[in-house]
Amino acid sequence: MVSDLVKKLVLLRQAAGYTQGSFVAAFAAEAARLGIAAAVSVRQLRRWENETPPPLPHPGQQAVLEAIFGVPMAEMGFEVPRHRETVAEPISDSGRVKRRTFVADAGALVAATLMPAVPGPRVGTVELGHLRERLEGLYRTDHTKGSQPAGVQAGRIEADITRTLRTGSYTSVVGRELQTMLGELHGHRAWYGYDGGRIAEGRSACMEALAAAQLVDSPLLQISVLETLVLLAIKADRTWEAASAVENAYRLAVRAQAGATVHLVIALRGANVAVHSGDLPSARRALSRAVQYLGRADSDDEVPDWAKFVGPFEVDYATADMYMRANQPKRAVPFLRAAVHGIGGGLARNSASYRVRFADALLAAGEVEEACAEVNHVLDTWDGITSPRLLGKVHAFQKSAVGIDSRTARDCVARIRETT
Repeated sequence: MVSDLVKKLVLLRQAAGYTQGSFVAAFAAEAARLGIAAAVSVRQLRRWENETPPPLPHPGQQAVLEAIFGVPMAEMGFEVPRHRETVAEPISDSGRVKRRTFVADAGALVAATLMPAVPGPRVGTVELGHLRERLEGLYRTDHTKGSQPAGVQAGRIEADITRTLRTGSYTSVVGRELQTMLGELHGHRAWYGYDGGRIAEGRSACMEALAAAQLVDSPLLQISVLETLVLLAIKADRTWEAASAVENAYRLAVRAQAGATVHLVIALRGANVAVHSGDLPSARRALSRAVQYLGRADSDDEVPDWAKFVGPFEVDYATADMYMRANQPKRAVPFLRAAVHGIGGGLARNSASYRVRFADALLAAGEVEEACAEVNHVLDTWDGITSPRLLGKVHAFQKSAVGIDSRTARDCVARIRETT
């Protein structure tokens, strides 16, 4: 039978949210932080909690127990010899040397600890599953309808996750998953900032996402944020920051033993940086790495959601980007044609963006008829997509086509005005 005194240790453990198994792990972690050579097993913990009187922990164990619970060991239910008693007195008091002090009245602290907190709604795997489904739905909305409607959804999900973290009752494992999802959500918002031309807002969301990813120690989540930060840094003309983000992403990928698909995304971002800075030899090297990773991507056992968009069409698009930067639109055209045909219908926003870029290259190469046909194809589905970045690309094409003496070009310009 468990005595009333010994029961205090059980209640302290439960109030702190530990099972016997998780307490053993927490004990080891706290001992490591304190630099104390002390450990406890589940069997020994059971003896402390069930035997009367309980075996006395050795001094190292005592120090760790008092650090975990913040109360003297005597008030955990142990019979403590006088020479090992701890006191609750101001540290600056003169007189006898105190082995250890506590910052609050120990008795009051124990009483407060033993009083059960009012629990919020219980959050378990079912609730996590619902939140995860909603989070994954953001990819579908963004790819099919654009970043603006996805941003509205993201705001609702963020409010629900934040409220759950603040008021819910959950285990440490569930709490970590909630924080991970919040980090992913900030990553989404960073992308929406990029797509909407709100660069400062996107960078701020990146910082939030990186902080969350570091707190939950998720290298893959950090990589997903860094690849968006690359794009934002390029838009802000902070090439050095974009290059550093690429290098850091490679380092994290090695640490996480990430697969070829993740490395492919990073290589493409490296190509983005090189093309923006006009370093075409570096761009070719980055694209060569991308081709190597693409050839090994089929062997990936698991691919993160944020990396599933990548494929051969992304490599073709990046290659065309390099040729456009080199002012060689005719060489870019076959790569953009392949990218447009290869992207598929599931990525409507990106598909439209690719077509407009393809039209730019065709226009620069003197293929006015085909260029306008591609833009008209985009305008046919315009009502279904809300993307400020896509709108900006269409307006840029319109500006380029205005000066062309061609009825096809004039008709296309007029339709852009009417549609957008």
